[in-house]
Amino acid sequence: MAKAVDSEEFVDHYLMLCLPSGEKGSKLSLNQIEKAYRKQSLKRHPDKRPNDPDATADFQCLTISYETLRDISSRAIFDSRLHSMREKAFQASFCYDKRRKLSFDLKERERAAAASELDPASRKEKMVAAELQQELAAFQSRKAKKIGYASTPLMSQQEKAKENVGASSDEKKVLKVSWERDGRDYDAVQLTKLFERFGRVEDVVIKSKKSKKKGSAIVVMSSKVAAVAATQSMIGDISNPLLVLPLQASSSTSTKFPTRLPKPFDPKLNNIIGAGFQDYEASVLKKLEKVKEKDRVS
Repeated sequence: MAKAVDSEEFVDHYLMLCLPSGEKGSKLSLNQIEKAYRKQSLKRHPDKRPNDPDATADFQCLTISYETLRDISSRAIFDSRLHSMREKAFQASFCYDKRRKLSFDLKERERAAAASELDPASRKEKMVAAELQQELAAFQSRKAKKIGYASTPLMSQQEKAKENVGASSDEKKVLKVSWERDGRDYDAVQLTKLFERFGRVEDVVIKSKKSKKKGSAIVVMSSKVAAVAATQSMIGDISNPLLVLPLQASSSTSTKFPTRLPKPFDPKLNNIIGAGFQDYEASVLKKLEKVKEKDRVS
């Protein structure tokens, strides 16, 4: 016979009616539940147990369980709660068994390790294995150092060669531009527009205006072809043309200046004929000779 419990505690209504709980209880029909209630109410009625002080409370719990299972919605809620509680209890017992097994295995390993440490033969084998590991590590370290020393000079030579090739290819795209300040002066925007007809201009750097008579700049083209095309054409205003030289040629000791100017690239210059163009050509040659003499003196 089920005993009365506090209202705050969980009550299994199936067990209160002395019915099977869990999945079997959820499958019981309403007639089976009513039959069980009538049977238990006859046995557990307070009139049948006048000397039992808990008879009234027990009968009240029996009635509550019957009313709960009699109602379809309340019974469904109770079945869901009961199933959830059973799942939690099963998981808790499974985790407890698993922890217990892990603890047992750990103790067995510790016991086996302690027994092996006491064995002189196993202790000697461990010492030999540790010495072999140290010798192998030392051998691999010496071998790695030898390979590193052998490959370092070769790698440095290859890296230097790549740097030289890259530097020389970049210098071939750089032009040194100079002009006289007594005529038309040039800025970075104007130089960019003038050189863009030969190719894309990556950068233009105007040197500091220390000299009032002569201006200079560095023009970086996008390719060597564009730089060569710029050196082979006359650029700038007719009254103050630009002297365009490759940077490599200007940095060498034996700088050579052209004795004659190439044909003008601008088709407008083809209309200049007679003594006027000859005077212009002579003035440009004179300016080139002055630059050549300054470089020789410096």
